[in-house]
Amino acid sequence: MLSKEGADFTKVLKRYDIEQQVSLTPEEMAEKMLPTDEIFRKVAEEVLHMRFKTVGPTVVEALKVRDPLDVINNGLVAGMECVAKLYAEHVYFLPEIMMAAKTMEIGIAIAEKMVPGGRESKGTVVMHAAEGDPHDIGKNIAAVMVRSSGYDVVDMGRDVPIVDFIAKVEEVKPLFASGTALMTTTMSAFPTEAKMLLEKGIEIPLMGCGGAVNREYANSYDLGIYSEKAPQTPIIADKIREGYTWKQIRDEWDDIVGGQ
Repeated sequence: MLSKEGADFTKVLKRYDIEQQVSLTPEEMAEKMLPTDEIFRKVAEEVLHMRFKTVGPTVVEALKVRDPLDVINNGLVAGMECVAKLYAEHVYFLPEIMMAAKTMEIGIAIAEKMVPGGRESKGTVVMHAAEGDPHDIGKNIAAVMVRSSGYDVVDMGRDVPIVDFIAKVEEVKPLFASGTALMTTTMSAFPTEAKMLLEKGIEIPLMGCGGAVNREYANSYDLGIYSEKAPQTPIIADKIREGYTWKQIRDEWDDIVGGQ
């Protein structure tokens, strides 16, 4: 009979990724990423710690001594970028993402009132889950992160018919569009959408995302680009805004998303 005496079970009775999940705390992330300016840091911490009840007064105080756009970009958005990193590191999950986003939105609404003419949008993005696909959690998280980076998001929801998606792109003329598919039976919508866009002379990047999609598949049809996880989406968006084509995004993808 085998004896368990002296056996070390610590390497057996442990999830394979548990060290990764607990290697970073929000406080440690704050030390690494949040602004050193005390005013901006206080604002960013409101978002990081999801203090949607107190973010308003904190932003109001910051606006007395700082420019409203700086409060947004160097405080609120900086806090959300920290949240995105925690999500990527599996420290924060969907509930934290949504609560942090709500906190940030409250703060932005207050600061925007102090900006003459309002805050300028970086551009419009159309997002949807593929026709026949009822899963939209990944899309929702990506939409939060894209909005927090200064873009207007037209979120069409889930199970969006291809013809409706094409019509919306024609209507709003976005910087780029993204589609999410969690099922292999629905991801075929993306090459069909890309073909229809090209037939109409619309050559914008069409980002493929979701559990069913990999980089190879997204690169297999014209217009297709890939985002592996939500925090990469605004990084890619900024490159598209700079003028990168879908072909350039493909060619430089590793360098573009290297930090995420």
